[in-house]
Amino acid sequence: MSERALPGGGLSTGMPSAPLARLFGWLALRGTLATGLAITTAILFIGFVAPFLYPVDPFAIHPDHALEAPSLMFPLGTDELGRDELALMLSGGFATLIVALPSAVLSFVVGVAYGLASGLGPAWLDRVLMRLLDAILALPSLIILIFFASLVTLDNTSLILLLGLIAWPSLARLVRNETIAQRGRDFVLASEQLGATRFYIARVHLIRVMAPVLVVNGTFLVGDSVFAISGLSFLGLGVQPPQVSWGSMLESALDIVALDPWWLILPPGLLIFGSLLAASLTGQGLLARYGGGR
Repeated sequence: MSERALPGGGLSTGMPSAPLARLFGWLALRGTLATGLAITTAILFIGFVAPFLYPVDPFAIHPDHALEAPSLMFPLGTDELGRDELALMLSGGFATLIVALPSAVLSFVVGVAYGLASGLGPAWLDRVLMRLLDAILALPSLIILIFFASLVTLDNTSLILLLGLIAWPSLARLVRNETIAQRGRDFVLASEQLGATRFYIARVHLIRVMAPVLVVNGTFLVGDSVFAISGLSFLGLGVQPPQVSWGSMLESALDIVALDPWWLILPPGLLIFGSLLAASLTGQGLLARYGGGR
């Protein structure tokens, strides 16, 4: 490490100065958030915009071109039936996101409402709701998903309700704990003294205070929802034929993995991974930027 003399006779070790260190920290923080937002934008573009820019029927069969590797005619190749893999991937992105995003919103609303009701309610209600929440959290969510998915008619509405009503307990516990931590603050006590209702306190004060935590966990819910619908589709209990999703595409490709159809495995697998990575990076970037002081 280089050393240089300072005016006072001391030596500088060449370590970065505090402003430079802060700059590096700022770039790292911005880099995480910017990368997450960039990947999120790409995933949303693939799911909702790209199908209009590549208007090819994803279910058109070309028997003479079955299992062709990527080419100019078929940019991502074809599957075992001769269907355009790029068109299938775009259609599967829409089918995946149109279930994952609303289910994440439903989980978010239910979790926040449950946590606020428990944290702001009387002690007996808090005990009842928390014991119920402990019982729900003790059950393996994947088993519950598979159980109910095997009982109901599988369409987009039922999948949204199923996923949305399974993923909220962790957020509910977090919101409840934050609510209890905040309800003794001066601004909450002052509002109560002025006759504010608990709904008003939750809407005006608590949700604003908890906004960074809520936004971060909301992004994680989106990633969880994409993973859940992809897992169910991989097991045949998610998006149903003739629709395809990234999970069902991956399952179909693995059925013929002995033929080494790498172009059928990599795109849906990378998109599922990219969705999870986007949610994680965006959440971590938002937490570091807005929730570092919490």
